[in-house]
Amino acid sequence: QVQLVESGGGLAQPGGSLRLSCAASRNIFSITGMGWYRQAPGKQRELVAGFTTGGRRTYADSVKGRFTISRDNAKNTMYLQMNSLKPEDTAVYYCNAYPIFDLPWGQGTQVTVSS
Repeated sequence: QVQLVESGGGLAQPGGSLRLSCAASRNIFSITGMGWYRQAPGKQRELVAGFTTGGRRTYADSVKGRFTISRDNAKNTMYLQMNSLKPEDTAVYYCNAYPIFDLPWGQGTQVTVSS
């Protein structure tokens, strides 16, 4: 079973940037779409950004123009570049398969945007 490990979260000021990484224990990016999801306190987990195996990208309206999803198949790693961060971006961020998140969830990485 593939394992997913998220990293790169932390504390950022409004307007700041963070880059998240998702490392997979084996090569899955060529066989399944992948996405970034987030869950804020008291809210349901939601899709932030995803791409299909063909490389087609999709973004939540709330992050369009600010976040960029990318991947490095050779490194079995996916990234989420987050710019112009807002307090409402505060959440635990996870990676998983997209559009159906049917892989075991990792521990996630906490992103806190606050001044």
